[in-house]
Amino acid sequence: MNKSWMGCSVVMLNLIAGLGASAQEQSVPGQPAVAAQAINALGLELLAKGTVPRDNALLSPYSIQAALAMTYAGAAGATRAEMAKVLHYTGEEAGLHAAFAALQQALAEIARRTAEQAEQAKRFGGGGGDPVTLTVANRLFGQTGYEFRAPFLALVKDTYGAPFQPMDFIKEATKVTREINGWVEKQTRQRIRDLIPADGLNDETRLVLVNAIYLKAPWAEVFPEQATQPAPFHLSGDTARDVPTMVRHGQFGYARREGYSAITIPYSGGDLQFLVLLPDAVDGLAAVEAKLTPEQLAACAHTRATDVILHLPKFKMEPPLFRLGKVLQTLGMASAFDRPRGSANFDRMAPRKPDDYLYISEVFHKTFLALDEKGTEAAAATAVAMMQATAIMMDPPKPIEVRVDHPFLFAIQHRPSGACLFWGRLTNPVNVAQK
Repeated sequence: MNKSWMGCSVVMLNLIAGLGASAQEQSVPGQPAVAAQAINALGLELLAKGTVPRDNALLSPYSIQAALAMTYAGAAGATRAEMAKVLHYTGEEAGLHAAFAALQQALAEIARRTAEQAEQAKRFGGGGGDPVTLTVANRLFGQTGYEFRAPFLALVKDTYGAPFQPMDFIKEATKVTREINGWVEKQTRQRIRDLIPADGLNDETRLVLVNAIYLKAPWAEVFPEQATQPAPFHLSGDTARDVPTMVRHGQFGYARREGYSAITIPYSGGDLQFLVLLPDAVDGLAAVEAKLTPEQLAACAHTRATDVILHLPKFKMEPPLFRLGKVLQTLGMASAFDRPRGSANFDRMAPRKPDDYLYISEVFHKTFLALDEKGTEAAAATAVAMMQATAIMMDPPKPIEVRVDHPFLFAIQHRPSGACLFWGRLTNPVNVAQK
């Protein structure tokens, strides 16, 4: 089975207690990099402040941002201002939504183009390889008969491809929970189950906004299975455990930075890559994580191709449910969660009345990641030819050997925009299920 990455997040807005609606801004062409900056900035903060520093962690800042950007489209007043600051939204709101739409379209294009390339390769006798499977799905599940504003529903449908599905939370909250979880399972090929816990919805719930992303991406060039062997992974300066470690000699993106190395491994088609940020010191992860910026992450999207012998552990991660409400409030998004009581303002989503208004009750997030040797060899010949062409008059330089054998940060990155679709840290492969 090829590598699979999935993540989905959900924002619930419960009815409890309103303001005048503001006109929706006209849509304008978007630049995915605008969305990427917000995605990476929030991802860094959530990893730093929402997880235990020395623990394995995995989240999808893209999925979280997509769900919250839809929610932001309905916010007004101080709630809107707080959300913009915490979520790193800058510039005109219309441009922001257009940027997320452009990024979503670019991701859809990856799947279409790699499928076309694989089909052409098979047609002309090249055998072809597996294309990238990448789907993003958004949906609104709302209370039947509730007074949602038409401009809000139109914006999220037209911009995020999120249709509105009427549900009856008042009478059938338990049944609705099962239906939404079933929809999420279907979108993520059964990788994300029970996103919403049994106590997640009740008869006061009025709207659930959901984003689900599923990715199955083959490497541009395989890691030979016969080369995978147990090798030590250093948990600390004096503690190591043997873990299944893949090895491949080839062309990888590589760059030296202050305190760490950045290594990138391309997926089929070249628009997606697996990024490893490996501290120089076994115990250097905390220092690297503390200094890392969104700009540095974006710069890693275009590391220079280098001859590398790479040792990389294979692993699988499926963290428990991540409730994001508290960390988002700590970051400054308090009024969206109606703190203090009566302060939430989602008037652009539904009319706000003194005793009838919407607020976020919780943000649920689940992810899955599995990494192994599988993929295609589409880029192998090109890499070898380039090496030979630059080494006619001199001895070839010795390859750089990189052993990813101690705690590191990683991302699944969209190269054209720099957006990290998935982001995490691996401190102990022994604590995660290994394939």
